[in-house]
Amino acid sequence: MYRVSLQQFEGPMDLLLFFIRRDELDIYDIPIAQIADEYLAYVRLLEEIDLDGVADFIYMAALLINIKARMLLPTETTDEDGEVVDPRRELVERLLEYVRFKEASDQLAERRETVSDMYPRGEAASDRDEIQDSHDVDVDNSVYDLVKALGQMLQQAEEEEEVVHEVEPLRYSIEGQQEYVLERLMSEPRVPFSELCEGRSKPFIIATFLATLELARQQYLYVEIHTEDAIDFTLVERDEQPLIEDDPGVEIPDGVQVADDDASSTSDESERSKAPGDTAIGGDGAMTG
Repeated sequence: MYRVSLQQFEGPMDLLLFFIRRDELDIYDIPIAQIADEYLAYVRLLEEIDLDGVADFIYMAALLINIKARMLLPTETTDEDGEVVDPRRELVERLLEYVRFKEASDQLAERRETVSDMYPRGEAASDRDEIQDSHDVDVDNSVYDLVKALGQMLQQAEEEEEVVHEVEPLRYSIEGQQEYVLERLMSEPRVPFSELCEGRSKPFIIATFLATLELARQQYLYVEIHTEDAIDFTLVERDEQPLIEDDPGVEIPDGVQVADDDASSTSDESERSKAPGDTAIGGDGAMTG
């Protein structure tokens, strides 16, 4: 099973905090019904495209539903002192604790950056950091907007799908869809995702979406989200696309050649940083440098 991790949301609490901050809600007076509905919609999409860590998000969704149900009950729960217990209290306390740890983590990260500038660790450590950083999905807005756009496209595809009595299963590989996206970007450096998947089935859209995330993670492209309508996003080919052949985190599509270190030391700088988007497709369909 192919899995992709969206690094913007480090866990279910992070997503919940995103909703609260986005809508400028009072953390002590969370509108559970509104938050629970949005959270469930997001989790359903995670289940459909099978992202890493979806079980943790499902647990949080179940907790929100439980709180929502308790708030609808006519009876009120009281503590030992006879005071009414707000069903949201435990969630608020966990959120506040999470915020404290998150802020402390951010402060430690800033101090680490400051110290690293004062005491450089050498080129090897810098190279490792650069490789690690390059594995994040690069989007120009929130990942939530990206997944929301995917959900609306899947809903539209389901509405347009013709009802048939016999359905032959269509299987699309992530690697095959990566080649499909790269081939399209070679002729058009900016391609709306809706055009890539126009008139296609839900399995095709999901496989292409996962292929897009993987290509973005590998620095082949970046994603521009259309915030004005939130129903589409554009894939943009990168000018610089360095490939690292011995990096286990980078899967190089079939046919893309990476220059050897010894050979690249005597070649021109432009040849050393040649982008996979500059490759050409030969008559047999294979990509060559």
